[in-house]
Amino acid sequence: MIIRLAIRADLPAINQIYNQAVRQRFCTAHLEEVGMQERKHWFAAHDPRQYPVFVALEEEKVVGWASLGPYREDRQALAHVAEVSYYVDEKERGKGVGSSLMGHAMNVASDYGYSVLIAILLDKNPASIALLLKFGFEEWGRMPGLAIIEEQLADHLYYGLRL
Repeated sequence: MIIRLAIRADLPAINQIYNQAVRQRFCTAHLEEVGMQERKHWFAAHDPRQYPVFVALEEEKVVGWASLGPYREDRQALAHVAEVSYYVDEKERGKGVGSSLMGHAMNVASDYGYSVLIAILLDKNPASIALLLKFGFEEWGRMPGLAIIEEQLADHLYYGLRL
Protein backbone atom coordinates (compact mmCIF):
# COMPACT_ATOMS: atom_id res chain seq x y z
CA MET A 1 0.00 0.00 0.00
CA ILE A 2 1.20 3.47 -0.90
CA ILE A 3 0.10 6.57 1.00
CA ARG A 4 0.68 9.94 -0.63
CA LEU A 5 -0.72 13.45 -0.73
CA ALA A 6 -3.99 13.62 -2.63
CA ILE A 7 -4.18 15.41 -5.96
CA ARG A 8 -7.20 16.84 -7.81
CA ALA A 9 -7.41 13.70 -9.95
CA ASP A 10 -8.16 11.73 -6.74
CA LEU A 11 -11.29 13.74 -5.95
CA PRO A 12 -13.81 11.45 -7.70
CA ALA A 13 -12.55 8.46 -5.70
CA ILE A 14 -12.37 10.49 -2.47
CA ASN A 15 -15.94 11.66 -2.99
CA GLN A 16 -17.19 8.19 -3.90
CA ILE A 17 -15.70 6.73 -0.71
CA TYR A 18 -17.16 9.54 1.38
CA ASN A 19 -20.60 9.09 -0.14
CA GLN A 20 -20.46 5.37 0.69
CA ALA A 21 -20.20 6.48 4.33
CA VAL A 22 -23.15 8.86 3.88
CA ARG A 23 -25.30 6.03 2.48
CA GLN A 24 -24.21 3.64 5.24
CA ARG A 25 -25.43 6.09 7.88
CA PHE A 26 -23.84 6.94 11.22
CA CYS A 27 -20.35 7.18 9.65
CA THR A 28 -20.84 10.91 9.09
CA ALA A 29 -23.46 13.46 10.03
CA HIS A 30 -24.20 14.19 6.37
CA LEU A 31 -27.58 12.83 5.35
CA GLU A 32 -27.27 13.65 1.66
CA GLU A 33 -24.41 12.75 -0.64
CA VAL A 34 -21.78 15.39 -1.29
CA GLY A 35 -21.52 16.62 -4.88
CA MET A 36 -18.28 17.09 -6.77
CA GLN A 37 -18.52 20.89 -6.69
CA GLU A 38 -18.71 20.82 -2.89
CA ARG A 39 -15.82 18.33 -2.79
CA LYS A 40 -13.70 20.62 -4.98
CA HIS A 41 -14.31 23.52 -2.56
CA TRP A 42 -13.42 21.27 0.37
CA PHE A 43 -10.19 20.20 -1.31
CA ALA A 44 -9.26 23.78 -2.17
CA ALA A 45 -9.61 24.65 1.54
CA HIS A 46 -7.12 21.89 2.41
CA ASP A 47 -3.83 23.63 1.63
CA PRO A 48 -1.38 20.69 1.62
CA ARG A 49 1.16 22.80 3.56
CA GLN A 50 -1.23 23.08 6.51
CA TYR A 51 -4.23 20.76 6.07
CA PRO A 52 -3.08 17.76 4.03
CA VAL A 53 -5.30 15.11 2.50
CA PHE A 54 -3.71 11.69 2.04
CA VAL A 55 -4.86 8.80 -0.12
CA ALA A 56 -4.08 5.11 0.28
CA LEU A 57 -3.43 3.34 -3.01
CA GLU A 58 -3.58 -0.34 -3.87
CA GLU A 59 -2.56 -1.10 -7.43
CA GLU A 60 -2.87 2.61 -8.25
CA LYS A 61 -6.51 2.68 -7.05
CA VAL A 62 -7.60 4.95 -4.17
CA VAL A 63 -8.91 2.65 -1.43
CA GLY A 64 -9.15 5.18 1.39
CA TRP A 65 -8.24 8.66 2.48
CA ALA A 66 -7.47 10.70 5.57
CA SER A 67 -7.15 14.39 6.22
CA LEU A 68 -5.82 16.75 8.83
CA GLY A 69 -8.20 19.65 8.98
CA PRO A 70 -8.76 22.77 11.00
CA TYR A 71 -10.21 22.64 14.49
CA ARG A 72 -11.63 26.06 15.39
CA GLU A 73 -9.38 27.56 12.72
CA ASP A 74 -9.74 31.18 13.81
CA ARG A 75 -8.74 30.49 17.44
CA GLN A 76 -4.97 30.98 17.71
CA ALA A 77 -4.69 29.11 21.03
CA LEU A 78 -5.90 25.99 19.20
CA ALA A 79 -3.57 26.25 16.20
CA HIS A 80 -1.69 23.13 17.38
CA VAL A 81 -4.87 21.02 17.15
CA ALA A 82 -6.02 19.25 13.96
CA GLU A 83 -9.17 17.30 13.26
CA VAL A 84 -8.31 13.94 11.74
CA SER A 85 -10.85 12.34 9.39
CA TYR A 86 -10.59 8.99 7.63
CA TYR A 87 -12.72 6.94 5.25
CA VAL A 88 -12.13 3.56 3.62
CA ASP A 89 -13.76 2.09 0.52
CA GLU A 90 -16.43 -0.35 1.67
CA LYS A 91 -14.81 -3.17 -0.33
CA GLU A 92 -11.47 -2.60 1.41
CA ARG A 93 -12.59 -2.39 5.04
CA GLY A 94 -10.99 -4.80 7.48
CA LYS A 95 -7.77 -5.01 5.45
CA GLY A 96 -5.69 -2.50 7.41
CA VAL A 97 -6.29 0.53 5.19
CA GLY A 98 -7.75 2.61 8.03
CA SER A 99 -4.89 1.64 10.34
CA SER A 100 -2.30 2.55 7.70
CA LEU A 101 -3.92 5.92 7.10
CA MET A 102 -4.24 6.69 10.81
CA GLY A 103 -0.66 5.67 11.48
CA HIS A 104 0.53 7.89 8.65
CA ALA A 105 -1.54 10.87 9.83
CA MET A 106 -0.18 10.50 13.35
CA ASN A 107 3.41 10.15 12.11
CA VAL A 108 3.32 13.33 10.04
CA ALA A 109 1.07 15.51 12.22
CA SER A 110 4.00 17.08 14.08
CA ASP A 111 5.61 18.01 10.74
CA TYR A 112 2.59 20.28 10.21
CA GLY A 113 2.84 21.79 13.69
CA TYR A 114 0.14 19.68 15.37
CA SER A 115 0.56 18.24 18.85
CA VAL A 116 -3.07 17.20 19.39
CA LEU A 117 -5.44 15.29 17.12
CA ILE A 118 -9.21 15.37 17.52
CA ALA A 119 -11.63 12.95 15.86
CA ILE A 120 -15.31 13.89 15.82
CA LEU A 121 -17.73 11.04 15.21
CA LEU A 122 -21.01 9.41 16.15
CA ASP A 123 -21.38 6.78 18.85
CA LYS A 124 -23.13 4.40 16.44
CA ASN A 125 -19.87 3.91 14.50
CA PRO A 126 -18.13 1.10 16.42
CA ALA A 127 -15.49 0.43 13.73
CA SER A 128 -14.25 4.01 13.90
CA ILE A 129 -14.26 3.99 17.70
CA ALA A 130 -12.24 0.75 17.68
CA LEU A 131 -9.68 2.28 15.31
CA LEU A 132 -9.27 5.34 17.51
CA LEU A 133 -8.87 3.24 20.65
CA LYS A 134 -6.29 1.06 18.88
CA PHE A 135 -4.16 4.18 18.34
CA GLY A 136 -4.51 5.46 21.91
CA PHE A 137 -7.24 8.05 21.42
CA GLU A 138 -9.54 8.62 24.39
CA GLU A 139 -13.06 9.94 24.58
CA TRP A 140 -12.75 13.59 25.58
CA GLY A 141 -16.32 14.70 25.05
CA ARG A 142 -19.83 13.48 24.42
CA MET A 143 -22.91 15.40 23.37
CA PRO A 144 -25.81 13.03 24.01
CA GLY A 145 -28.49 12.60 21.37
CA LEU A 146 -27.23 15.48 19.26
CA ALA A 147 -27.54 13.85 15.83
CA ILE A 148 -30.81 12.58 14.39
CA ILE A 149 -30.49 10.05 11.59
CA GLU A 150 -33.58 8.22 10.35
CA GLU A 151 -35.40 9.08 13.58
CA GLN A 152 -32.58 7.62 15.70
CA LEU A 153 -30.58 9.72 18.11
CA ALA A 154 -26.81 9.42 18.14
CA ASP A 155 -24.28 10.92 20.51
CA HIS A 156 -21.70 13.24 18.99
CA LEU A 157 -18.28 12.18 20.31
CA TYR A 158 -14.93 13.89 20.54
CA TYR A 159 -11.92 11.62 20.75
CA GLY A 160 -8.51 13.14 21.34
CA LEU A 161 -4.85 12.23 21.42
CA ARG A 162 -1.81 14.23 22.55
CA LEU A 163 1.08 13.33 20.28
